[in-house]
Amino acid sequence: MKVTKDMIIMDVLNMDMGTSKFFYEIGMHCLGCPSASGESIEMACEVHGADADKLVADINKYLEEKDA
Repeated sequence: MKVTKDMIIMDVLNMDMGTSKFFYEIGMHCLGCPSASGESIEMACEVHGADADKLVADINKYLEEKDA
């Protein structure tokens, strides 16, 4: 499955908990908070001043390499 920036953060984490490191690296340390269950990657990146496209690309690269 390919991650998109409109996906809910918790859905991505439930897909693969290893993705959490990418959220932590950009300052999203509240992955267990209620926002993670209802906020898209794009919305969270706006709040945290991060590049959603880069985050999604990094996560997808990780998932592709893991499945290879």
